Amino acid sequence: MAFPDLAGKRILLTQADVFMGPVLKQTLIQCGADVISSTTTLVEPHAADELIAQSGELDVLLINLGVPAPSTPAEKVDDAEWRLMFERMVDPLQRLVRAVLPGMIERQRGKVLLMGSASALRGMKRASSYSAARGAQLAYVRAVGVEVAKHNIQVNAIAQNFVDNPTYFPQEIQDNPAFQERVKREVPLGRLVTADEDAQFAAYLCSDAANCFVGQVFPVCGGWAD
Repeated sequence: MAFPDLAGKRILLTQADVFMGPVLKQTLIQCGADVISSTTTLVEPHAADELIAQSGELDVLLINLGVPAPSTPAEKVDDAEWRLMFERMVDPLQRLVRAVLPGMIERQRGKVLLMGSASALRGMKRASSYSAARGAQLAYVRAVGVEVAKHNIQVNAIAQNFVDNPTYFPQEIQDNPAFQERVKREVPLGRLVTADEDAQFAAYLCSDAANCFVGQVFPVCGGWAD
């Protein structure tokens, strides 16, 4: 697969050390991008504003936010778990976008891409808190995407599941025969989406070739969710 052309693009990648961060960084660099990497969790109220200010003019904000998903029955989800999911995945999203938009609107160009989850597109048992936060992310992207499209700013999301990554599918899980059978049973593709496949699609959405997408949510999950 040919790499998209990102030469000269300044891209801020959040949580570059977890979830899809490492492979995204590698792929973006291979595509010629100037990647600014952040490894903070961005949970502090002013962390997003400070990061955007320190990063300078950006062509793309690539929001990679991941936290291990709890496996808690809905009736046992306490306030602490619920709040943690939103503190780690929803609050930073809104703060980052709020901080980056003024500059992009002034320049009349820019892109924001969220690495989200398909858990918001299909029901999953014992995942109510996680799925709710991921669903809030996608609803936010859809709304902001259509709002800022008139400024030549594209805001979109990848909703992924069954993608090879160390946060949700570490090697010990992938080596489990029961998990392998689950993938064959539940995922039409019959295997995990590779990290490279996912990252190269993300790179494409960061490129000028993807200027026509507005508030879109793209499932990358081997057919697990429509």
